[in-house]
Amino acid sequence: MTEQNGDLVFLPLGGTGEIGMNLNLYRLGETWLAIDCGIGFSGNDTPEAEILVPDPTFIAERKDKLAGLVITHAHEDHIGAVAHVWPLLQCPVYVTPFAGAVLRRKLGEARLLQQVPIHVIPCGGDFKVGPFDLEFIPVTHSVPEAQAVVLRTPDGVIVHTGDWKLDPDPLVGPPTDVKRLKEVGDEGVLALVCDSTNVMSSGPSRSEAEVRRSMTDLISGLKGRIAVTCFASNVARVETIAMAAQAAGRTVVLVGRSLRNLDVAARECGYLSGVLPFLTEQDVNDVPDDQIVMIITGSQGEPRSALSRISLDMHPNVSLGEGDTVIYSSRMIPGNERAIMAVQDNLSRRGVRVITDKDAFVHVSGHATGDDVRTMYDLVRPKYAVPVHGEWRHLTAHAALAQEKDIAPILLEDGDILRLAPGKVEVVDTAPSGRLALDAGRLLPMNGGVLAARRKMLFNGVVIASFAVDDEGFVIGEPKVSAPGLLDPDDLESVRVREEFANAIDVIPDELRNDDQSFRDAAKTALRRALGRKLQKRPLVDVHVLRV
Repeated sequence: MTEQNGDLVFLPLGGTGEIGMNLNLYRLGETWLAIDCGIGFSGNDTPEAEILVPDPTFIAERKDKLAGLVITHAHEDHIGAVAHVWPLLQCPVYVTPFAGAVLRRKLGEARLLQQVPIHVIPCGGDFKVGPFDLEFIPVTHSVPEAQAVVLRTPDGVIVHTGDWKLDPDPLVGPPTDVKRLKEVGDEGVLALVCDSTNVMSSGPSRSEAEVRRSMTDLISGLKGRIAVTCFASNVARVETIAMAAQAAGRTVVLVGRSLRNLDVAARECGYLSGVLPFLTEQDVNDVPDDQIVMIITGSQGEPRSALSRISLDMHPNVSLGEGDTVIYSSRMIPGNERAIMAVQDNLSRRGVRVITDKDAFVHVSGHATGDDVRTMYDLVRPKYAVPVHGEWRHLTAHAALAQEKDIAPILLEDGDILRLAPGKVEVVDTAPSGRLALDAGRLLPMNGGVLAARRKMLFNGVVIASFAVDDEGFVIGEPKVSAPGLLDPDDLESVRVREEFANAIDVIPDELRNDDQSFRDAAKTALRRALGRKLQKRPLVDVHVLRV
């Protein structure tokens, strides 16, 4: 890619054309600035991985020119990949106090806390990163201290909204600073890079205050144990649930590590001050059923989450059954439908009543509706609209709204390099982009050997054979063949495979028997032949040869 002095470019490496995994880059001259670095959750198309992160290779190769990473807010899809990707970037990180409190815990768990330079910027503060003059503008979202970022450059002003909405009564944190947004619009804005997630919803955004009233009425009328699941980072919603529980005379218990971390970070920054201290899940059975509300992680059906384990009666401390209620105070992220419905089905099978936002007013989105986005364009009045943070259907709907306002929209996907100045605003190049899987602390390429093998095992199974040979390479005893999930050890087909494999390795030429690798490769070929076509699958095959 040609990097010319004076060019102002925008490059999304994640979060444009998809939900989650936000990683955005700006370049001024030769200097890069990153905004957000988040995770995404695997969908039905990637069952071999649970957590995904954007591939940072492009900017990692230019880390000597990366001035810093700015975090707009403390949601996982904006902050969750920092601890995993930072060793590849090695740059200072700029956060608000609450995002800093959340990030420090993540870095501490990754043993990186002493290595990462963290700069805490006050909400609404001005700061400089390399050649970029930056300003935070407070916006309402479902996490405290969400900030839009204003980038002032010699080539023009960019407003990067992050996640936002309009809510006159957000309960936690201030409303979106529309006055300041209008003042920035008065300066003249070259481009608005704006959230698209909820743009297809009509009407103005509904308020968290409405949810609190509805939740209070709902909880006061329920019997038995009540569990509410929501996004762990939604401090306003956690406070809403706690206030509703206290109004009903119920004690609140937190279930799930991410909620406990949120509680500590929120109270450290002065939030949840009107809420009594929460009990832990170890205290659940000390509170009568009609006097307890549990706030539980797992609203997206994550297989290892607390709610998933409770639905299968596998949680060490919490159980739910006949007469109990689970309230889903969250939206269903696209791609998670099947996992969420499986958990809800398991809960219903146990006699638990499940209430979602289709049954009661228990959730409002933290993202701007179409009407909110129209208002944003009226405030900022940019020359160009750059929809981000959404799937293609969200981005195209957002582009149509911009056109309504006679603002030129520019549709991008991850990897598109958009030149904003000087000259014509257009996509001038593409950068390598993609997804990595976060697997037990490792970052693995989705098309690499480990995940390719896992994918093959997932759909075609795995067959492992082992046998012992003497010094001359002749088989001692009977070979063993294991095919979990494909063949029952005692069925006739399994016996046939084992016998055919034994016969095949007996006739492997002598010249191949002295070299372990050659012997093993020939044995793998023999095993594939023994499996034959009856399985109608091509499983991953491995052979262990032991010389004794």
